Amino acid sequence: MNFSSLIFDHANLLVALCLVAVIFQYFRNNPLKHSRWFMLRRFINWFPLGMTYSFLYMGRYNLNVSKNALGSLMTKEEFGTIFAIGTTVYAFSFLINGPLVDKIGGKKGILIAAIGSSVANVLLGVLTYFVVLGRLKVNMVVAYSVLYGLNMYFQSYGAVSIIKVKAYWFHVRERGVFGAIFGALISIGVYFAFDWGQKIIELTKAGSTGGWLHDLLQTIFASNVKVGDKLVDATWAVFFIPSAIMLFWVVVDWWLIKDTPEEANFPAFDTHDASSGQMHVELSTLDLLKKVFASKLMLLIALVGLTSGVFRNGVTQWYFVFAAEVKQPGAEFFLKNWGFLLCVFGIAGGFIGGWVSDHWYQSRRAPPAAFMCALVLVLTLVMAGILFSSPLGVGYASVLIVMASVGITSLMAGTAATDFGGRKATATCSGIVDGCTYLGSGIQSYFIGHLTPGEHADAAQTFLLLPRDWHWWPLFMLPFAAIGLFVAIKLWHQLPEATRRYNDSVKAK
Repeated sequence: MNFSSLIFDHANLLVALCLVAVIFQYFRNNPLKHSRWFMLRRFINWFPLGMTYSFLYMGRYNLNVSKNALGSLMTKEEFGTIFAIGTTVYAFSFLINGPLVDKIGGKKGILIAAIGSSVANVLLGVLTYFVVLGRLKVNMVVAYSVLYGLNMYFQSYGAVSIIKVKAYWFHVRERGVFGAIFGALISIGVYFAFDWGQKIIELTKAGSTGGWLHDLLQTIFASNVKVGDKLVDATWAVFFIPSAIMLFWVVVDWWLIKDTPEEANFPAFDTHDASSGQMHVELSTLDLLKKVFASKLMLLIALVGLTSGVFRNGVTQWYFVFAAEVKQPGAEFFLKNWGFLLCVFGIAGGFIGGWVSDHWYQSRRAPPAAFMCALVLVLTLVMAGILFSSPLGVGYASVLIVMASVGITSLMAGTAATDFGGRKATATCSGIVDGCTYLGSGIQSYFIGHLTPGEHADAAQTFLLLPRDWHWWPLFMLPFAAIGLFVAIKLWHQLPEATRRYNDSVKAK
């Protein structure tokens, strides 16, 4: 058995060990000397919340997995447009959902996210069933965009809800590590989406064989499903299964999650973010939106988030398509284990960024973000040079870009927006920054989908009258990495005033 097979066969165990390592690091990091019960109760709070968020990712990126499985039924241009519309809906939903979650709390927000996304995934599964069986003739872009947009609207409640709860339970000096945990949850969710999703596709293929799980899924989803006399692949299962898993976590969340330490019978906890001393102030929806759009600082944080969305999903989304379309001799390992690799390198990026921020830069988030943008800038240049000559080099560059981009997302949307927005406005601020991340994702999805080679012989030029070529893939991401680096350097010394005072008081002791 070679190394690739060993990883593939034991990926679930290795991801479980990564999760154990994340939990170990959480309990190990206690700079404020919280009691054991506080640390344990906070874990009981964030773990189910985090697992729900991870499985929301499985119900988000299953579209990517279904694209390859559907083959010619969904072209690259159609997929790029559908994904772009979904991510754009996600981005602008925060104008509504951010202030709403700031009002209703993170617990209700995550329940809305999981229930709504579960229903949307069921509808996507039903649509896929009728499309594959040829019983429904529809415009693929319109039909999938409407349902995927609905899914992404509810998905947008997820990130703001987990960050809203985090804001009340984690001090600013602990948020770097929570940012790392946030990055780990994103990465584990991407693993569920790509590797578990791909496994679902394989287990529900017509005529395939396997063990008890294969037989169970075949019985539920693929028993005697035919077009004429021919059995068809039950691709729709990749939408139904995440839906069921999310509903399980809805029950657990309803039972265990508390929005604040006070609700769990702990004393009031000052996290020394921008809301310190202002918790009595009631903010209207307009006040919450002004926290972002009237603040040059928040807009710059959002701009870094947008650039990270371009290259994070630019690689997560398109390497999976590129490697399936352009054979990668000697580097098949990357495509076969794409979800696992995204998970491991994403966790690494989140922890590196969070640890460096808290331990080297006194909880300033911009310096590690700047280093990671610089790394992406170099790697996109390298990828453009070796795209068709070094499959291994392209694979390694891709996972390193994912590592850096998850680190940046964790630092900007998961941490910096919370620090500067404060507990009262954290859902609005982090939501709009995360929305900008997905706005960046939508931009790259549409443009890269139309700049790279099409599936039809007559698709020789892009809508910009440029020759279609896979080199546009890394080259499109390159200027965004440069912009992210420039803005992160401008933010280098920024800290909320309450955090600065707290740091000064610690140094004085």
